[in-house]
Amino acid sequence: MPQVEAAGLQINYDVQGEGDPLLLIPYLGADHACFAFQLPAYAEHFSCIAVDLPGSGESEKPPGPYATDTYADQVAAFMAAAGIERAHVAGVSLGAGVATHLAARHPDRVRSLSLHSCWDRTDAYLRAIVESWRSLARGLPTVADVVIQGIFPFCFTPGMYNDQPDFVQGLVDFVRSRPAQPLEAFLAQSDAVLAHDASGVLARITAPTQITFGAHDICTSTRFAEPLQGGIAGSELVVFDDLSHAALHEDAETFNRATLDFLLRRQD
Repeated sequence: MPQVEAAGLQINYDVQGEGDPLLLIPYLGADHACFAFQLPAYAEHFSCIAVDLPGSGESEKPPGPYATDTYADQVAAFMAAAGIERAHVAGVSLGAGVATHLAARHPDRVRSLSLHSCWDRTDAYLRAIVESWRSLARGLPTVADVVIQGIFPFCFTPGMYNDQPDFVQGLVDFVRSRPAQPLEAFLAQSDAVLAHDASGVLARITAPTQITFGAHDICTSTRFAEPLQGGIAGSELVVFDDLSHAALHEDAETFNRATLDFLLRRQD
């Protein structure tokens, strides 16, 4: 797996496919492999660069706290170091928060912007959810246990748990197979979620933008649709009626169809 030094840190990433660059930014507690269900479809059309944010995967794990705007600057430095002049940028959850700041702070780097399960700024409800995950993290043996026991139920619908137990177990096994995230790094990443506020920079985003939500998501629910779509001129909104926070996993076919439609319309 390639690595580059950027912003004084070693950053790990994966590249699959050929075509216009598509930068994929993962969510809290995850590494680049969180896009495993998207890469077969995306890589048919794009050179997909999936990055491990500092604090996750095989990237360096500096002391926290982390912040989404700092992450955005680190990702911009990563792009420069990896020779990626400009890219389509897609992020999920924490990764979407980072992508928002990237598009606002480094507009010359972003060809199009895809924000999945995003939010403009952390409200009291989201704060309460994340604080509960942090409490679990301090008491459970591993961060993987936190993801599986504490975060998964907020990411998927009851129907998936009840009707697809083998699929749920496959996701559990997948999480446990990935590089272990240290507790301190998980807490530092969650600091970035708690402190996230991009509400004041949305108007600076000029890249064509798609915003998606799962209708059953309660973490970053459609309560954030209006401020995001209203703040980013010309942005497109998609709501997945039957899905929750992790639509990219629960129904990859539906998610990929809608997101690829946007991306392909934004190719040069």
